[in-house]
Amino acid sequence: MPAAPCSVAFPDCRLCAYDITVAGHLALESNPSDHPRASTIFLSKSQTDVREKRKSNHINHVSPGQLTKKYSSCSTIFIDDSTVSQPNLRSTIKCVTLAIFYHIKNRDSDRSLDIFDEKSHPLTVSNFCPLILFSAAQLTAECAIVTLVYLERLLTYAEIDICPSNWKRIVLGAILLASKVWDDQAVWNVDYCQILKDITVEDMNEMERHFLELLQFNINVPASVYAKYYFDLRSLADDNNLSFLLEPLSKERAQKLEAISRLCEDKYKDLSKAAMRRSFSADNLVGIRRSNAILS
Repeated sequence: MPAAPCSVAFPDCRLCAYDITVAGHLALESNPSDHPRASTIFLSKSQTDVREKRKSNHINHVSPGQLTKKYSSCSTIFIDDSTVSQPNLRSTIKCVTLAIFYHIKNRDSDRSLDIFDEKSHPLTVSNFCPLILFSAAQLTAECAIVTLVYLERLLTYAEIDICPSNWKRIVLGAILLASKVWDDQAVWNVDYCQILKDITVEDMNEMERHFLELLQFNINVPASVYAKYYFDLRSLADDNNLSFLLEPLSKERAQKLEAISRLCEDKYKDLSKAAMRRSFSADNLVGIRRSNAILS
């Protein structure tokens, strides 16, 4: 008698395979470093402290004090110099550092790996300062945001925690990778050794290799994920009274913003025309009318 097909002998096989596939998609969607709709881990970890602080201020009737935040009016518009495409370096690094602080402070456990253990691979505190490191290596603010994306991706993929005994090497590994993926002129590992005197090139190479393996070589950062991290960092700054420097909108700055808007408008028009040429034949183009877009 011939053997029954798998779907007959084991009717739950296809169902189990479907469940595994769905579980994989759900896991991907719940990972903020991969999916734009998932909440960033650092912002979620910070909310506990933010709520406690607000509750304490309310119970103790603590006055917010003198209002230092500037607000726009009919005569004056206040704007900072940080945008999603060109973030302010100093402000961005402060926000990323604050995000790392909340990761450490509100960590679930102390899970770690030997490659990131600072007892086995020490880094001096005086030498390791993210702002000094970014300035010395001439890294960009966008690189700092991608560093945070890779950091949270590592914590999720490898199922480890960032804690006092490993945070410097984890952050350094994320910076190494982000600078090579994001910046056009990447800094070589040997150059970092000139900044951090107590680490060897061999150690950095090994750490970078382990970091990549733990990320499963997934170094892609979609634009939507990058934008989400940027705006969540701004929300984190606002929740912690870490304000961006606001200045009145000058005539020169307004003209510059208008020029950038026109450039983007022309770019999107060209992309739209190219898409229409691919989507329609010459016969289908007859009678098509297009409305003007309004950019604000």
